[in-house]
Amino acid sequence: MKTRLLIIICFLGSMMGMAQQKNKKMAFEVDGKCEMCKVRIEKAALNVPGVKYALWDIPTHQLSLVVDERKTNPMEIKMALAEVGHDTKELKATQEAYDGIHPCCKYREDDTDDSKHHQMKH
Repeated sequence: MKTRLLIIICFLGSMMGMAQQKNKKMAFEVDGKCEMCKVRIEKAALNVPGVKYALWDIPTHQLSLVVDERKTNPMEIKMALAEVGHDTKELKATQEAYDGIHPCCKYREDDTDDSKHHQMKH
């Protein structure tokens, strides 16, 4: 009986492992507005273990990712983004984190895309 139970547990564990993908594509919206935001957002995402690729598009605010689901999940990535001052639909940055971003990056007050006016020279 114990061996059957052990076999079933091992089988279920291997099935769960197969359900998680090594290279899963995902995308979600992240608030920001300029090139400095782009660098900050992409760097924060790439610093999460398991994130292999991150590209944030300024006009659409879409963050496209390739992740190893065995090492991370969307909420961990969104928490990392909030820590550097960027909001997502599910998670908002603290006021302290938001206040720490450069004045030209203040998307809450002014949600216009001004990436053409501000480069990373600040």
